[in-house]
This record gives sequence, C-alpha cells and structure tokens, in this order.
Amino acid sequence: MTHRTMTGHAPEDSQNRAPIGFVEFVALIAALMALTALGIDSMLPALPAIADALDVAEPNRRQFVITAFMVGFAFAMLVYGPMTDRFGRRRVLVVALVGYVATNLLAAISGSFDLLLIARLASGAMVAGARTVTVALVRDCFSGRAMARVMSLAFIVFMAAPVLAPTFGQLILLFASWRWIFGGIALVTACILAWFVLRMPETLAIEDRRPLRLGLLVAGTKRVAGDRYAVGYTLAATMLQGALFGFIGSIQQIVFDVFRVPHLLAVVFASVAGTMAVGSFLNSRIVMKLGTRLISHTALIGFIIFAVAHLMISLSGAETLANFIVVQALMMACFGLATSNFSAMAMENMGDIAGTAASLQGFVATLGAALIGAYVGQSYDGTTVPLYVGFTTMGVLALVIVLVAERGRLFRPAHEPAARRA
Repeated sequence: MTHRTMTGHAPEDSQNRAPIGFVEFVALIAALMALTALGIDSMLPALPAIADALDVAEPNRRQFVITAFMVGFAFAMLVYGPMTDRFGRRRVLVVALVGYVATNLLAAISGSFDLLLIARLASGAMVAGARTVTVALVRDCFSGRAMARVMSLAFIVFMAAPVLAPTFGQLILLFASWRWIFGGIALVTACILAWFVLRMPETLAIEDRRPLRLGLLVAGTKRVAGDRYAVGYTLAATMLQGALFGFIGSIQQIVFDVFRVPHLLAVVFASVAGTMAVGSFLNSRIVMKLGTRLISHTALIGFIIFAVAHLMISLSGAETLANFIVVQALMMACFGLATSNFSAMAMENMGDIAGTAASLQGFVATLGAALIGAYVGQSYDGTTVPLYVGFTTMGVLALVIVLVAERGRLFRPAHEPAARRA
C-alpha cells in the first residue's frame, strides 16, 4: 500500500506501509509524542505556584517536578519495549494512555509535594508507552532515510507542544489553580486516545510477535549493545538531550531571576524551542538527498560552536535577553537537525526487534539525559554559566562518541551504505 505525502508524492527510499494516510499518520505520531512535552513544559510557569502551595522553600527543589517525571519515563521504557513486541502496539499504547489520564488526575489532587512527585513519577511511567510505541510504529511502516523523514515531519508538529505548552500553563494560571494544568493534560490525552483507538489499527503482525522469554530479551539486549551505531547514536543523543533537560530545568529561574522578565517566560521559551521545529522541517526536506550522517554531523559541530560562543558571552558579562534568545535558538536548531537523525540511525539495524530496541535506547537516553539535566539544573547559581558549561561539555562528548561509532570518519557520503553491522 502506498500513500502520498503532503507534497503529493509517495515517500522515497522505502515502501510506505502505514495503514492510514501519510499526513494523518505523521500527525497522530506527532500528537502522541507531544504528550511527553506537554507533561513537562506546561509545568514551567506553575513551578513557583506549586512551591508556594506545597511549602517547597528551596527554589532548586522545584525542578524535581520535572526530574521525577523523566525518571519514571526512563525506567518504564524497559517494560514497554518487550510488551509491545509481544502483545502488539495498539493494546499496550491504549493501556498506557489510560494510565496517563489517571496519574495526571492524581497529580491534580495532590496535597503534598511528596505525593505530587509520586504522581509525576507514575505519569512519566505511563506516557513512556507513547514514546516507545510511536518509535516502533514508525519503524513498522518505514525504514532508513524514509524513517528519518517521517520522524522529522512528526517532530515539526511535536515541537508545537514545547512552544505552546508554557502558554497553555500560563493561560490556565490566569483563571484557575495550577491543579487545572494537570486536568488539562488529562483531557488532551483522552482526546488523542480516542483518535488512536478509532483510526490506527495494529501494525505488528501476529506472526512477527516475540514471546516474553528471558532468553529472547537477553538476546535482544545483546544485539542492541553489540551494534556500534545503536549504542553510539543513542549515547550521543543522550548527551544532547541532557543539555536540553538542563535548559528546561533552569529556564524558569533564568527568566525570572537573571533577566527579571517573568511575564515573558512563554515568549522566551517559544522563541528558543521553535527553532528545533525549523531544524526538523529542514531535515525532512534535505535528508533524502544528503543523508542522515552529513546533516547530523554538521549540525553537531554547529551545536558545539554556538554553545562555546554562548559560554564566552556569559563569562564576558555581555549577555542580554536578546543575545540569549538568538544564540540559544541557533543552538536548538542544530539540536533539532542532529537528534532527528540520531534516532533513526540508532534504529537502522533493529527492524525486527523495534520495540525492544526502542525501549532500551529510550531508557538509556532518557535516564541519562534526566540525570545530566538534573545535575545541570541543580548547579544553577543565579547566572547562566552552569547551563552553557553543560551545553558545551555535552556537545563535545557527543562528538567524541560519534567519532568512535563512525571509526573516526564523519560526513559519510549519501550514496554510501548507511550502516554496517558491528
């Protein structure tokens, strides 16, 4: 079955096996992915109000509302991968989304900060199903550069969530308590769940399902761990995402305390995050021609250059809100170009164990990034220097990892085979 793309042409490089139209498939995948961003970024304007209501005296402790969510998200991925390979994509995702609705309602009625953190941990665990299953869904239907293109297109829509989520939170705070933010997330999740149930059939054939046997799980883990591209690009993505989570954890305090423009939090966040969508859109237009490696390696080097420039500006005392937004936005555009392709390259040789591979890679990337982001966020000292040190360090580490994975060779030509089994 071949569906047409938004431009009227069938996706190149791989047969389109999507069971619904290409545009709707991309939009549904993006909506499912966006639930994670909504669960994180809509919290940012509410952190001071949550701290006041639940007696959190230390400002840096507010960041645990984000960290708890990401830790639950990471560990749950280890469960979802084998489950979705055994029981299929549809059944597992439905259970996860129902759980996400319930745990957000629990967060909405939490009477203590500890209970809120437990609810957030559980919410992250539930929505992890959406991340794991969506990657497996895309891998079921596409491969290679076509998969990278689909992920880039989905990422464009997905990026509307971090751009709009802080505004969503701020608007609710104008008329109601922070508790209604969690209620709003539950309502959005219920609508996406209904869309998925009504439109998306199962994409994993019964004969392709893998039994839940320890030997198979161990074999799958060994296979992922033995593929240098799966390991290398997962770790490289972890470094960059760790820097991103450091930004997410720190941005509320930076806007409120460093630049003293709390009313502009949503605008600043949207201005920076929006360029990630631009990067992903550009990637979707050029990846089929230039290839994943040429684009992502160039973007990674650009990420490092902008991170170093940002650090120098901060250390020199010349930082303003304007140059903060501009340089950070350029760095995030590079982030979008790099990570869209890193995810696809990490899955290149994992087609027949897509669920297990997605869960293992997601666990490593998310837990590692959450811990890195928490460290960067907790290092906040009233300046932007710790954030830029984090961006620079993580960018350089990502480049070293990519060099090891590629055996010292970057910018592989588009015509050359994308991957060879390690």
